[in-house]
Amino acid sequence: MIRKLLIANRGEIACRIARTASVMGIETLAIASAADVRATHVLACDDVFHLGGNTPEESYLRGADIIAAGQEHGADAIHPGYGFLSEDPDFAQAVLDAGLIWVGPPPSAIRAMGLKDNAKLLMQNAKIPVVPGYHKADQSLNVLRQAAEEIGYPVLIKAVAGGGGKGMRLVEQASDFEVYLTAAQSEGRSAFGNGRVLIEKFIPNARHIEIQVFGDGQSCIHLYERDCSLQRRHQKIVEEAPAPYMPNAVRAAMGSAAVRAAETIGYSSAGTIEFIVDGSGPLNVDSFYFMEMNTRLQVEHPVTEEILGLDLVAWQLRVASGEKLPKTQSEIVFQGHSVEVRLYAEDPQVEFLPSIGTLHHLIFGPGLRVETGVQTGDLVSPFYDPMIAKLIATGPDRATALQRLLRGLKLTQIAGVKTNRDFLISLLQHPEFIVGKFDIGLIGRDLPAMIEVTPPSSQEWALAALVSMELSTLAQELEFQGFSIFTPSRQQVVLLCQDETKLIHVSLKGVRASVEVDGTIVSLHFVEQGWRVVGERQIATVFAARKAYLFTAEMRVFDCPDPLDHTASVKSHGAITAPMPGL
Repeated sequence: MIRKLLIANRGEIACRIARTASVMGIETLAIASAADVRATHVLACDDVFHLGGNTPEESYLRGADIIAAGQEHGADAIHPGYGFLSEDPDFAQAVLDAGLIWVGPPPSAIRAMGLKDNAKLLMQNAKIPVVPGYHKADQSLNVLRQAAEEIGYPVLIKAVAGGGGKGMRLVEQASDFEVYLTAAQSEGRSAFGNGRVLIEKFIPNARHIEIQVFGDGQSCIHLYERDCSLQRRHQKIVEEAPAPYMPNAVRAAMGSAAVRAAETIGYSSAGTIEFIVDGSGPLNVDSFYFMEMNTRLQVEHPVTEEILGLDLVAWQLRVASGEKLPKTQSEIVFQGHSVEVRLYAEDPQVEFLPSIGTLHHLIFGPGLRVETGVQTGDLVSPFYDPMIAKLIATGPDRATALQRLLRGLKLTQIAGVKTNRDFLISLLQHPEFIVGKFDIGLIGRDLPAMIEVTPPSSQEWALAALVSMELSTLAQELEFQGFSIFTPSRQQVVLLCQDETKLIHVSLKGVRASVEVDGTIVSLHFVEQGWRVVGERQIATVFAARKAYLFTAEMRVFDCPDPLDHTASVKSHGAITAPMPGL
């Protein structure tokens, strides 16, 4: 068995691997960039090697230094997680050449599946269906244009290397082909150092369904499917297992094809065979096509673990130590349903741009499995993927799992950065997703409605005003002292939300407040949990970095300018007043 494991990654996956290793009695060695010196994954491990640098190139992609660190610190194995060096066959080979255990598939398998065109040719030879397309070496414009004509529009242009939607373009008519080809080639060269592309028939109403496989170098089994069809720009957002409306015959056919694909390359460890499925009608055994193989542990592996009651990281460590597969195919039986969402620090209102900043407040909702690599006080860095957490809910059926996930999301509180929380809530309540009949294009079709925001109510403006005044402690002390004044104190507060600025008048008398918002009077009182609008349910609130956060089903964030630092022009009933009154 492995004694000490170097985890060549960061964030939630490093924490995930460390957790299982600890349970198995394996000592763990973290690596950390300068930006990650006090990161959660460092605290989760027994030992740490500081790589220095900030960008991936300066830190987590320094393969030779990572291997040397493992040797110097007594590690006998390296787990790459996902991303970074996880699918680099040269790094895998270098680990083995250094006399260390590589917790992953053989370098030859990674190399065989590393380029999409080569992988598709391998699958064709193994009698596994692939999407009709052009996968050859000739990359001249005329040849590629002719291939697209023969395949028939619409077509997809795909970079042969990498993944994550980079180097991919949908071309719906011949006149656009050259422009999109140039863009795909340029993106492929920039992201993967390879400008080669393949051309494929575009499958309308497609679903993205993948099969989890696991091998020990001698044989492989499948661990059923995951539906990853909810995507934005080819990036997965929601994953679930099993796939909705999956006939047993199709499940068996896809599982058999995936195992055949893995055994073709002598696969070992965890991997995923991804299929594109024609969702224009009921699924059948002729409606799925091989797309690519991910030769690593997938981001979305928790939903598979949840329905099978397995620990895939433990399986990886055991197989890497020389053990055979822990179970046979007949022993793998799924129960229930599991759904995962990816919670990101990003702004849906600005093209989902990453939101950088400090997590001043972070509480995840109840009833969820949480896979995260951050905690309150951590910085969401500009150097790495801005994922905050993967949130997973499981139940005896799909409806229960979705209900638990939705409730957990609504009760998740994050202050300090913008997030896609409200977008995920909207997505989980989309009618097509609720009934399980959706395809890859759902988000693209309905995105404007999913990210639409409603203006705050008068009650929310009033509550935010009191939160911004940080009067909770004072009000509580006044209540305990039985103190009151004959005339309520009257103060003014300026708040900004959704590009709207309001001047709000607050009258206080002990633990009671009367707040005027655009001529509407809102009554609030202070209770043990904080300020509460009279007659309304309690809303969780936080004040951090001059912002008031209201954690409702639609999260509200109010900017609170510091009156000592600024003046402001405030529209009130059509008038403009300045400067901002002091408190």
